[in-house]
Amino acid sequence: MNLLIAEDEDRLRSSLAYNIPWEEHGIEVVGLAENGLRALELFEHQKPDIVLMDIQMPEMDGISLIREIQHKDAMVKLIILSGHDNFEYAQIALEHGVVKYLLKPAGEDEIVNAVLEAADQLRVELERLNHQIKLEERWQQHLPYLRERFMQHWMSGKYDPQQVLEISHDLGIELGNDWQYTLVVLDLDDPAPTEAAPGDRDRRKLMFSLNRLATELLYPVPAWIVMDTNERTVILFHALAGEDKNRELLTVNTIVDRLLSRLKEVLKVPVNGGISGSTGGREDVSKLYLQAVKALQSRMLYGAGIAIPYREEQGAACPELEVHPHLEKKLEIALETGDERKARAIVDEMWDTNLGQAESLEEAREYVLYWSGLLIRMMQKMGWSVKEVTGDDYALFQNLRLLSTKEQVRGWIFRTVEGIVAQVERQRKAVSHQTVKRILNMVEAEIDREITLHTVASRMYVNSSYLSRLFKQETGKAFSAYVVERRMELAKATLQKGARVYDAARTVGYRDVSYFTKVFRKYWGVTPSEIK
Repeated sequence: MNLLIAEDEDRLRSSLAYNIPWEEHGIEVVGLAENGLRALELFEHQKPDIVLMDIQMPEMDGISLIREIQHKDAMVKLIILSGHDNFEYAQIALEHGVVKYLLKPAGEDEIVNAVLEAADQLRVELERLNHQIKLEERWQQHLPYLRERFMQHWMSGKYDPQQVLEISHDLGIELGNDWQYTLVVLDLDDPAPTEAAPGDRDRRKLMFSLNRLATELLYPVPAWIVMDTNERTVILFHALAGEDKNRELLTVNTIVDRLLSRLKEVLKVPVNGGISGSTGGREDVSKLYLQAVKALQSRMLYGAGIAIPYREEQGAACPELEVHPHLEKKLEIALETGDERKARAIVDEMWDTNLGQAESLEEAREYVLYWSGLLIRMMQKMGWSVKEVTGDDYALFQNLRLLSTKEQVRGWIFRTVEGIVAQVERQRKAVSHQTVKRILNMVEAEIDREITLHTVASRMYVNSSYLSRLFKQETGKAFSAYVVERRMELAKATLQKGARVYDAARTVGYRDVSYFTKVFRKYWGVTPSEIK
């Protein structure tokens, strides 16, 4: 939770911010304001969750500030810390939803408890908000889109069978355990060279009309109809597994043939359809989708406006690779996160289903090309050249025929995985080191001024939570503790050179000498005068 402190007394404001170990309570101080107008300005910029404020301040009084804040964000929690035991003030404050009205001088424990109580109230309200009817309505509004995205990801192989079941259940899509699927991909026929092609906008309208018409014309046939990422209409026919597969394929071919005829009558343009060559379970949907796409691509051989079933001979020029897009995605994530153990396990799983099972030289070469393309694509996606990651193995990427055995190929794949993980680690350390070095330089340059983690984060255009964790990982210390440590070391060195206590305090950013003395004694165990 983020906390904004608005208090016109310099000493009290500093004490509230720096003398209370807010980090231990999960609270981050994101701003200090010396008057009401500055508090409102910081509120709009820093968006705090809780505001601890005085009731009487220059420029804008506390009551006016409360009204402005409540108008901008009704969920913000307000705590009053006032030196005035005024019933009217307290009544107005409570009417505006103020959590606590504390009187000065309030103790540290009392202030901390009030802030923590406010934080708890905000958490409860956020939880309640999460269950309100508006979220349910928003879910219902987005449900058609989410279902279509699910179908697209399912067809592209981004989900494994278990994920398909879990996500479909969440989206209210019924998937029978024993259902068999046949996939069809529909697309407008490409115009003849002598015909004028529709513009992008007109084609998009036609594709949308094609999808809606197919939905209406196929009702009540058991099928889902969606658009793929290329705006083609995809039909997922489903039937019980006990049905005769050949009869099911014949039925689908008949339905699609009739559908294309009707679509042409309405749209006045031919529509082609590619039909998968077989039926399969939910784990086969991505393969069936690819079959339907390949069948559709052969329309140049057969002419316009017909339903084309996939035939095995269409892919006879090269073996059909057994690939798993959802495993490719898992491998990519493991490499991006530098998880070598997980990456190697995924490679093993992929190997067992493709190159490890290759029975001919031609099939093995196809899989080597597949692995080369996959690894190169992942390296380039991370912004690296193949040469910088693979080193001596770069020659193998240039000439894959140097890999003459499965063992050599396996070793080459694992060395490349190790190289990618090592590069991820090097880059992570380099970025972290540069960022933390910049923070340290900022602290040294502004040690005589008020500097907070939130100030640094704003200048670096990142969030303070990320910066806090990064700083602690690199230095082993919290940012606020490090700043205090540097200030106390510099103050001690300044005093030992003969400087006055007042000058030493100003050198390290303390305007209140008595507060500086208190912090100094707490840190070093002696007063500044004794060090001097």
